[in-house]
Order: sequence, then C-alpha cells, then structure tokens
Amino acid sequence: MKLKNNTILITGGSSGIGLELTRRLHENGNTVLICGRSVEKLELVKKEMPAVQVYPCDLSDPIQRQGLYNWVANNHSSCNILINNAATVHKTNFLADGEMIEKTETEVQTNFIAPIVLIKLFLPLLMKNRNATIINITTGLIYAPRAIYPIYNATKSALHAFTRVLRHQLRAEPVKVFEVMMSAVDTPWHQGDPPKMAISPQKAVDEMLRKLEKGKEEIKIGGVKILYMLSRIAPSFAFKKINQL
Repeated sequence: MKLKNNTILITGGSSGIGLELTRRLHENGNTVLICGRSVEKLELVKKEMPAVQVYPCDLSDPIQRQGLYNWVANNHSSCNILINNAATVHKTNFLADGEMIEKTETEVQTNFIAPIVLIKLFLPLLMKNRNATIINITTGLIYAPRAIYPIYNATKSALHAFTRVLRHQLRAEPVKVFEVMMSAVDTPWHQGDPPKMAISPQKAVDEMLRKLEKGKEEIKIGGVKILYMLSRIAPSFAFKKINQL
C-alpha cells in the first residue's frame, strides 16, 4: 500500500489513535480529511495542521453520515482511502444500567452501522481513483471480550466479520480492504485509566503503517498477536486473563 500522495478520510481523526494517524499521514504528504463530534477538538487540529480539512459530524446520525459523504464528494472527489476509525464505548453493567438500550443503539450505530453505510456510500467514489483502499479499525477484543464493555466487543466483532466478507466479495474489484486490530492504547478513550499493557498511540500507528505498507490485510497490533493465539488454544483462559486487566 502506498501511503503518500493520497486523499484520506479518517473518521474520529481529532483524538487518540485517529489524531496520531492524522499527524503521520499529513506528514507523509497526503491530503487528510477528518471528521469528529467535537468542534473544539477539530479546531485544535486545524490550528496545529492548517492543511487538514475538518468536518463536524456525529456518525450515529444517518443524516450527518450522508452530509459527510456529500462534503467529501463535492469538495474532495480525489478521496481514495477511507479509514473507519471512529468508535464509542460505554463501560457499564448490562443489568444495572437503566440507559442500556440507548447506549446500545449509540454504540451499534457508531461502531458498526456507520462504517457499513460509509463504505456503501464511498465505494463508487473511491474506485474512481487510484490506490482505492478501505481500512477498518477493530480490536483484539474480538478474540476475547472484556466484560466491562458489553456492547463494544460485539460491535467490533461484527465489523471484523463484515470486513472479511467485504474483502472476499471485492476481491476482483480495484479496491483493497484492510483490518487493523488494535491493542489497548493509552489515549483519552480510557479516561485516564488505561490498562498496564497499553501502548502509546505513536507505537500503535508506527506498527500499523509499517504493516500496511507491506500489504498485510489483517494487522494485529502489539499484544493482539498473543491474545489471538491464546484464544485459539485456550479460549476460556484467554477470556479470564483479559478480564483480569
């Protein structure tokens, strides 16, 4: 995969892993477009990197998803790479949480439905351009879910399954489909309490970009490789260990 001279849309590109991706891909000479829910965070990115194009968008909202596509299609028709990075999570107890249904709908819409909708919208545009690529960000928790995230695990597992099928169905088309399974990363996502095994955003993105350049279709970051092997050999033990973090 070529990581220079592209026009790249990164969802959730104003914080955490998305922000580090924005910085690195911008530095590599790409035109970078990002969206995010926080106007304040988008403005900070714009101040740091004036060339980055920003668009405020809540991906749980179907109307705003369509608006994002329209903005890109009308103003940045050279877009050839879509990175579905945005995600939301609720650390909660399914039984005790009185807002569980609302939280579930938000997570499913943001983490699973939004990537599918964006891929469906953007595919014709991407394939008009060279080096057409879709990159879906999932997690090692698809192999052993954490009990504190009752819905997040499921949405990412669903996105993993969808990505594998999408890659198969598009195998004869001029578009590449990648999946990046992130380990725990020390970002604001953990609200100041990251697991001890968490790696830095810089290290995570370094490994991601290096493996993308090598053309690896399923990229396991950091400790995800170990978690994958453990889940194959002893799934109950893997589940127990991941829930001791």
